[in-house]
Amino acid sequence: MKATLFAAIILASGLVAWKYKPTYSLPGKAATRTAAVPVTPPPATAPLPVTPPRPARDNTRIQVALLLDTSNSMDGLIDQAKSRLWNIINTLTTLKFNGKTPDIEIALYEYGNQGLSPSNGYIRQVTPLSTDLDLISEKLFALRTNGGDEYCGAVIRNAVNSLKWGSDESDLKLIYIAGNEPFNQGEVKYATAAGEALGKNIYINTIFCGDYTEGISTNWKDGADKGKGKYFNIDSDRKVRFIETPYDSLIASCNDRMNQTYIGYGAHGESKKSSQLSQDANAQSVSKMNFTERTVSKSKSVYRNDSWDLVERSQKDKTFIQNMTKSELPKELRDKSVPEIQKIVAAKSRERDSVQKVIGELGKKRQQFIDEAAKKSGTPDDLGTAINRSIIQLAATKGYKAEL
Repeated sequence: MKATLFAAIILASGLVAWKYKPTYSLPGKAATRTAAVPVTPPPATAPLPVTPPRPARDNTRIQVALLLDTSNSMDGLIDQAKSRLWNIINTLTTLKFNGKTPDIEIALYEYGNQGLSPSNGYIRQVTPLSTDLDLISEKLFALRTNGGDEYCGAVIRNAVNSLKWGSDESDLKLIYIAGNEPFNQGEVKYATAAGEALGKNIYINTIFCGDYTEGISTNWKDGADKGKGKYFNIDSDRKVRFIETPYDSLIASCNDRMNQTYIGYGAHGESKKSSQLSQDANAQSVSKMNFTERTVSKSKSVYRNDSWDLVERSQKDKTFIQNMTKSELPKELRDKSVPEIQKIVAAKSRERDSVQKVIGELGKKRQQFIDEAAKKSGTPDDLGTAINRSIIQLAATKGYKAEL
């Protein structure tokens, strides 16, 4: 019986009022970031060195590391993570800092799996902090459970020291760890690991899979207290309950049109476009409502694919197309002139923008429906709801506001 977390973020319930005129018909035709540049210090012998200011990023970052126990008894936890991934992402996108949507980066760890190396404490970094949400989904759906030893302190320390955490004061940095074995197992003391996290302004949130008081007696609450985060308990074997809405089918019908606006380029264009379809299928395998959540996520700016999608890349770099080699283009565009390619890409961009606006309008109506239904019937705790509550609370302390 072992477990550990999948972390993320989620907001929903009507925290902000919104007004709009819904449009249900699909328009005919129809959608960017900068990275900090490292500063190279001058030679030690240089007189009176002056360090140039670090270029400011357009956006702050929300960084979430999900530490999931993949030992034998954690199949239910992994299923909840799969079911709630896109819902958590959509909650994250409601958070604004100074009126802007932050960049969202998610990392994934597994621990407590007997198939992992004992020399590494049965810990594996599945993905680093990444904006590639399809990659996170792909790796999450590939996780398999196997018996092992769970060392919470060790996996927290690994995440704190191995991931590339932001240094801006406004960055929101969170670790989520879930499980049902005592929190104090292993040679690395969880209090020490939590102290190292706080030194980087990273908050530790713990989710115990079992009885609330048992989680307290096995140090899960103390782990959250030491990490200045939140403690929750859930029934990891409970199936996630989705609220069906009248808008799910309308939103899902937009997905195919949106997919047709992607043009893969470069060495990974074809494989990444195929992965996009695979993650659509994974989401749909969970439920129709989960697939709808993913479609809503895909309509937002945090769903970033400029590393392989020519439409998005050309929006960021207006000269990119004219500087491409033929080998970087998909086969169907290699016999086209630069003006012809630019015209095709521009048409795809307009089409995507149109479809995304429709999804955005329907998504707001859908969320309002869900919020009202949840107030009447209540929503049982699961991994997603636990993460959602803590994200909203911790984000508020950093000056983030929730807006639909």
